[in-house]
Amino acid sequence: MLVIPKAHYLVGPMQFRGPCRKVTSLTVNMQGYLRASTDLRKYGPTDEWVEFGWVDRLTLTGGGTFDGQGVHSWPYNKCPKQLKCKLLPTSIKFVSMTNTIVRNIASVNSKFFHIALVGCHGFAGGNIRISAPANSPNTDGIHMERSTGVTIYSSSISTGDDCVSIGNGCSHVSISGVTCGPGHGFSIGSLGRYPNEQDVHGVVIRDSSVQGTTNGVRIKTWSGSPAKTTASNLTFDNIIMTNVMNPIIIDQTYCPYVSCASSTPSRVKLSNISFKNIRGTSASQIAVTLRCSKGMPCENVNLKNVHLTYAHGDLAASLCTNAKVKYSGTQLPAPCID
Repeated sequence: MLVIPKAHYLVGPMQFRGPCRKVTSLTVNMQGYLRASTDLRKYGPTDEWVEFGWVDRLTLTGGGTFDGQGVHSWPYNKCPKQLKCKLLPTSIKFVSMTNTIVRNIASVNSKFFHIALVGCHGFAGGNIRISAPANSPNTDGIHMERSTGVTIYSSSISTGDDCVSIGNGCSHVSISGVTCGPGHGFSIGSLGRYPNEQDVHGVVIRDSSVQGTTNGVRIKTWSGSPAKTTASNLTFDNIIMTNVMNPIIIDQTYCPYVSCASSTPSRVKLSNISFKNIRGTSASQIAVTLRCSKGMPCENVNLKNVHLTYAHGDLAASLCTNAKVKYSGTQLPAPCID
């Protein structure tokens, strides 16, 4: 066990790397308040702030706080406007970890992502508290890619980007009991930006709430994908929306920049998608947007018991393109015909 006692600490980038020999489990009991150095010169080209890698059966707990002190670095983040940009450090990164448990910690004001999982297998995170201002750039709460068997539960995420973002190569992911907002909601993607991306399948986001975000539950893929991939068996169930700009959205023309190099359709195939028991209020009149790829239309999209009202008066509406949709139960707004 590694114990970080209750106190305030100022620290630069740290790496905890395995494999650990003759150790069946390792616990980091982080009770303190860690502040990240604000001097970006201390971070190398690939450095994150705190990184755990190649360790089996790590538990990170203790009630402590990781403070990225991102307010000093956000002005140097050019990624929202530039396709090629230098990434700022992620606060807590897990690389090629197995059987990891994270519970009862907090992350505030990350420079970039708060928590990132890359190539991890078997990860359970609960009672995690994440916060950053709504205008903080690229401060995703929990981002994952090429990871399997991930469970996130009973947590709160308030940030300037996606509360949870699920990237390429992820499977068997379960998100439940998460309060999201402000931020950009729960996102699968973006997908289809790079060559050699892997498929996504088996994602369930349920029993959660989204408040005052730009999106609620979202699937986003880039146009002009360099390779064919698939995202399938995706379920969003029992989600409460409060004043959310785009409560339900599939966007296969995703591009956050003023102009994109390609106008060709996305080559990410979306299928077997369920939106069930989604209810609450939309901050825009278009409460349901299913904008699928004309090159690879969405297949077997199911909407069941959707009840979303426009927060500012008139009836909410739906917008659908290139989507094969099945409806059942309550449907508000009314189903759209592609």
